[in-house]
This record gives sequence, structure tokens and C-alpha cells, in this order.
Amino acid sequence: MKIILIFLFLGVSGYSQENRYLKLWYDTPSGKVWENALPIGNGFQAAMVYGNVEKEILQLNEGTVWSGSPNRNDNPSAKNALNEIRKLLFQGEYKNAEKLINENIITKKSHGQMFQPVGNLELSFPDQQNYTSYYRELDIENAVAKTVYKVNGVTYTREVFASFPDRVIIIRLSADKQGQLSFTAGFTSEHKKQKITINNNNELSLWGTTSDHEGVEGKVKFNALAKFKTEGGSINATENTIKIEKANSVSIYVSIASNFINYQNIGGDENKLARSFLDKAFNKNFDKMKKAHIADYQKYFKRVKLDLGSSEEAKLPTDKRLANFRNVLDPSFVTLYYQYGRYLLISSSQPGGQPANLQGIWNHSMKPAWDSKYTININTEMNYWPAEKTNLSEMHEPLLKMIQELAETGKETAKVMYGARGWMAHHNTDIWRINGAVDGATWGVWNAGGGWLSQHLWEHYLYSGDKEYLQSVYEVLKGAAVFYSDFLVKDSANGWLVIAPGNSPENSPKAHQGSAMTAGSTMDNQIVFDVFSTAIKASEVLGKDKDFADSLRVMRKMLPPMQIGKYNQLQEWLDDADDPKDNHRHISHLYGLYPSNQISPYRTPELFAAAKNTLLQRGDVSTGWSMGWKVNWWAKMQDGNHAYSLIQNQLTPLGVNADGGGTYNNLFDAHPPFQIDGNFGCTSGITEMLMQSSDGAIHLLPALPDVLKDGNISGLRARGGFEVKELIWKQGKVVAVNIQSNLGGNLRLRTPNEIILKNSKNLKIASGENTNVFYQVEEIKKTLISKEAAIKPLDVKPTYLYDLNTAKGKIYTFVIK
Repeated sequence: MKIILIFLFLGVSGYSQENRYLKLWYDTPSGKVWENALPIGNGFQAAMVYGNVEKEILQLNEGTVWSGSPNRNDNPSAKNALNEIRKLLFQGEYKNAEKLINENIITKKSHGQMFQPVGNLELSFPDQQNYTSYYRELDIENAVAKTVYKVNGVTYTREVFASFPDRVIIIRLSADKQGQLSFTAGFTSEHKKQKITINNNNELSLWGTTSDHEGVEGKVKFNALAKFKTEGGSINATENTIKIEKANSVSIYVSIASNFINYQNIGGDENKLARSFLDKAFNKNFDKMKKAHIADYQKYFKRVKLDLGSSEEAKLPTDKRLANFRNVLDPSFVTLYYQYGRYLLISSSQPGGQPANLQGIWNHSMKPAWDSKYTININTEMNYWPAEKTNLSEMHEPLLKMIQELAETGKETAKVMYGARGWMAHHNTDIWRINGAVDGATWGVWNAGGGWLSQHLWEHYLYSGDKEYLQSVYEVLKGAAVFYSDFLVKDSANGWLVIAPGNSPENSPKAHQGSAMTAGSTMDNQIVFDVFSTAIKASEVLGKDKDFADSLRVMRKMLPPMQIGKYNQLQEWLDDADDPKDNHRHISHLYGLYPSNQISPYRTPELFAAAKNTLLQRGDVSTGWSMGWKVNWWAKMQDGNHAYSLIQNQLTPLGVNADGGGTYNNLFDAHPPFQIDGNFGCTSGITEMLMQSSDGAIHLLPALPDVLKDGNISGLRARGGFEVKELIWKQGKVVAVNIQSNLGGNLRLRTPNEIILKNSKNLKIASGENTNVFYQVEEIKKTLISKEAAIKPLDVKPTYLYDLNTAKGKIYTFVIK
């Protein structure tokens, strides 16, 4: 291919297909099924829009409406029982250790509070049961939901969005003929403590207090206001509803606020705050508010554009595409699902708000599954995997703030429960930033929640290079390492430093008496390795705490190595206890493959091969979030076809995969029930298929499936401040790529084919370690391999590795050779 032709792609590769198909749309209403409704949100308020004709429902949420009130749930009995528990574990008496853990470590107080709904805004339309030409959509490019239908020759249109700049939800109802809008509006709520009133004849108010739960009094007070602005017609109030008759159009402004200020303070004025948002918005013009909302949203959303091509399947409604996807070629459905993940993150996680929980910011149940809180042994972390690399760094802020808050509350947990310095968290937390062990030993004994979460702080630095930020979070990174330096104990058999008690999240091997209790699980070892490594690196960058960093280096050498077992698998535990027929949804010991970078095809080929065997033994179909993680793993295995098959499994209607999850009609991930982590995990995995930057270089097209051999993407971010302004591929080869260097430094590129640098001869074949500090990879301990194993390195696809010294702020263009 001649170079002159290549430049036709650069800068002019239109995204018309992407723009055209960035909509979820349906030709039937949601009915009574919440998972058919369409989500909108601004990171603070949210709604599920049902799109029903006769009785429209907007199910409402506000991010701080949680049961309970400030509380702690540490179990002080843990400290005195710790030595006996460890003794039992080292003797292999797992069940006896489990009994002691349940008695002394698992909390005797609250196991966490619940994220709760506010209620519904319901609009009842008389005599509209005989409708035709029905259509509803969620336009994720503009963050606007719309419903259109006809009754008796009149076309009715409803538009709904959660305004980012105005912090209110707006509903606009209109008809194409005068005087045709008549309906009754009212709030409903399942809260026991609630009051619905009418203000000034045109405003509904729902006030309530959240539930008591597990001995903690519900003290979050909230107020939802809905104010009506009509063009033509009349507006009248009944006891607790508002009736609109014969209007031309109606705009409804919904404001929701609570008394929550932070996890320690619920002294706010929910009524005053809700009123302030409503009053500021009510006199604004709808069209201007919509324009401002779209502009605010698109400054994030439009940073990344993806075009994978299209097919005839793209013309079908979204639920039909979902039903067909596993059997047909529908590449733009992958694009839609990818961008839907970004839409959901923007809509559920905004600076100043709460992090996205198990259901993001959308929940209709007073007692949701797993309380819809923060499960920090995978699910919360997965929610934020797309944040940095899909150019949504600002959306990471609520999680980063929560981690800093947990580092404060976790100091007392570390001290009271384990007699340790630093800070820690177990496997779950909530809006009150609890750190205690919950649910039972099988789940709650895991104490690496703080360690894993702390890596998000480091990741944010790796992408931004912001030393001031790193300085601001250094004590959190250090505190996570300090806890482990106190908590680690010598394994009596090998002399290694191990976590005890611990587990490999939620997996209970038969070889351990069917108990999940253990000492030195592989995942625990990997997380401690990362926590020590990032604390060491941060101290080097900031030039502080050299002696402390040196002490961590000594301890890091005493951690157990990763091991390859008799089935050629990566061992999950210190002993070779894996069952090759175990299909458990958690494959926690592959943390070292992703999201960590300890396992590499280039640096640790035997471990890389063992990781693949583990993946094959565990199988593909599982719960929704688990399949999302597996997309990332197979992308790291550089097997695009296998990763794509997982996307097909994920994008399958719930009920089709035997014993597994899938996707609901509104493209929410199904564990089941709904958990949003699978959506975010799959968006991350698709990114990893197209670009990776965790293994010493920016790797372009590392796992491109055969069915996506042509395409382009723009706006991805890589470590070290690099941004892929545009990447174009044809027939599986990099045709052209623009990369901006925002920090300067060495750019190391790994590509599937030879490339050249436009108008320059400075591109060199790479050699040695990458000199860019953001791409330095820590050397791990030598792997131990079972005598019964017959592990062989895999045949890794050949690639080309280049180095280019870049200048800060400059864009570099590479093309196919």
C-alpha cells in the first residue's frame, strides 16, 4: 500500500456510522419491567425512564439516599483471636479456623447499609391505550431519552434528560396539535417515613427518611420536588397530585437532594438544597438547558470515538440485536455497547458525587441485592477500569475520594482489629465508609480491599504524571503498605511472609475441607507485591521516606513466588489445591495478569502459559461481571477471537447461557440480577483488545478479532500522558496512528506490522528497558514449577518494537511501511 493513500484516512475517517447508531431504541414500551427502562443520570440524580404510554414512570434515585447513618462495624475480638486463627491455618485446620473467624473477625454489628430509591414520578394519560407508531430511544451521544407515539392522529413526544450543569431532571412533553396534552402527575414512594404534598398549585413534593437497617437508625432525609411549566391549558392540584388539561406542551423540572454532607456529617438541609436547584433551573428555557446539558456531557463523551463498521443488523431495535448478536455479524453493536459503558460511567460518577456502586446510581428496590453497595474484592474496582484509558479521568474522582476516606476510617480498623498501623478495608464498604468484615468468613475475611483500591490512586498518577496529586495521596499509598508490613506473618513451612488469615475471594477448594480460609493466597501475594512496589516508586518520585522504601524492598523479597501446579495451571493457593474442573466465577489469582501486569508474554512466558491454562480450565460462561473480566484477560492473552466470543456470551439475553449471566434488554449487565460492573468491565476489555499500555510499551491491536479486521478509534489514553489521537487499521494491520505526548519522554510502540514515522528518521528499533519512568515494570520472584507440570511457553504473535524520544505537547504521525 502506498503511503500517499494512507493519509486519506488520517483526520477524515468520519464517524457517521458511529453517530448514526449510538442509540438504544425499541418499538415497545417497558411495561412493568425495570430492566427494560432506560437510564439517565448526572452523577447526583438519576432516573429510569419506562416510556409507557398510558402510565409513564420515572423511577428516581439520588446518590446519597442510603439507609442508616454514620456508624462503624469493626470487631475488636479479632486481635485476641488472631494468633490462634493463624496457628490453625498453618496446621491445615481450615474449618476450625473458619469457625473462629466467624466468631471473632466477622462483625457483630451492621454488615453494611443499603442504597435506596427515592420513589417514582408517575404520569397518567387518559384514553391513550390505542397508540400506534411507537418508538423510544436513549441517545447516548446526547444523553437524552425520547418517546414518540401517535393517538388519534396526534403525535406525542417526550424528552427526558438529567442535566449536568443544572443538577435537575427535565421532562418535556409535547404534541403536534394544540391543546392535546392532558395527564395527572404524582409521586409514589415505598419509604415508611414519607410525606407527599402540593406547593403553590404547580409543584409536587416528596419528603422522606431512609430505612433503619441492621441496628443502624436511618437518618438520611431527602426531598424530591417536581414543578410544572405549561404552555396553554390548565393546571390544578388535588390532595397529592397535579392535573394538567389541554396543554400544548409541558416542562417538568425535578430536583432531588438530601441532608448528606459526607460520611460523618448529615447535617445538611435537604429542603433548602432541593429548592435551590429547582429555583435556579425553573425559569430557564428548555431548549437552552438541553443545549447546555448536551455540551457539558459531550466534553467527556466525545473524547473517544470508535468505528468498527456496520451491517444490516444495525437497523433492528436494540432488543432484537441483542437476541441475534451471538449468531450474526453486527460490529456496530460492539461499538454501541462499548460507548454505553462510557455513557453509564459519565452518568453515574461525577466529581463531587458518590462513586458508582454495584448498580451505578440506578436502583428501584428498597432492599437491593447485596445492598447495592461497594463490593471491593472486584466489583467496585471493575467499575473504574475504563476511567483512565477511555479518557474519563474526571469520572475517577469520586472513587479516588472514597479511597482517601476509607484510608481515614481504615486506620481504626487496622488498629482495633489487628493491632496494626496503616489502614485497611475488608471486602465491602458503603456510603458510611465501613471497613469491618461482613457477610461471613467465606467472603469477609479477605482484607485486601484497601490494598487493591489504593492501586487506583497510583494508576491515576501513571496516566496524568501529576506529582502534586501524587503528593496529596502519598500517605494513603504508604498507609496501605504500612498495614501489610505489620500484618504479614511468616509461613511456618517455607518462611515466606504471607497474609493470614486470608482467602482467594469466595472460592472454597475441596482440598481445604471446603473452606475458603487460607494463608498466602496467590491474589493476596500479588496485591501485597503491588502495594509495596507502588509505595516504593512513589517515595522515589517524591524523594522521601528512603529508609521506609528500603524496608519494603526487603519484605517484598520475602513474599511467596507465583507457582505453576501439576495441571499446568497458575496455582490459586500456596499448596497445589486447584481442581481443573472448578468453574468458579472468581479467578482471583489472575489479578496478576489483569489488572496488574506481573504476568507477561515477554517477561514471564511460563506464567503466561499457566494463566491461559487456568482460563481454559475455568471456562467462559459465568456471571455477567465474571465474563466482563474474562474479556480483559483474553485481551491480555492476545487472543482477540476468544475475547470476542466472551463479548458474544456477555451480549446474550439473560436465560440463554445455561448457569450464567448475560444482558438485559436495556443492555444492563446481568449477574443476574443487574450489576453494572459487567458493563464497565466489557468496555475496558474492548479497549484492551485495541490498545494496552501496562507491559512496558503502548501495544497497538494486541488482540484484534478476525471479525473486526477494519476500523478506527480516537482518544484513548495511555500511561505516561500519551493519547492516541487516532488509530486506523485495515486487514488487521496498523495503517496510521497519531499519538500526542503530553509529558514528553520515550514513546515505546509495539505493533503487529512495520510502521514508519512521517517526515522523520528518529524512530528506532527498541532495545533494553524502556527509559520512560511510567513504563518501568517491577521484576517478580522466580516462578516455582511443580515437578508434575509440563508447562511450555506459548507461541506469541510476532510484533515490532520501536522507540521514539518525544517532546511535550507534540503529535507524532506513524504510517504503515
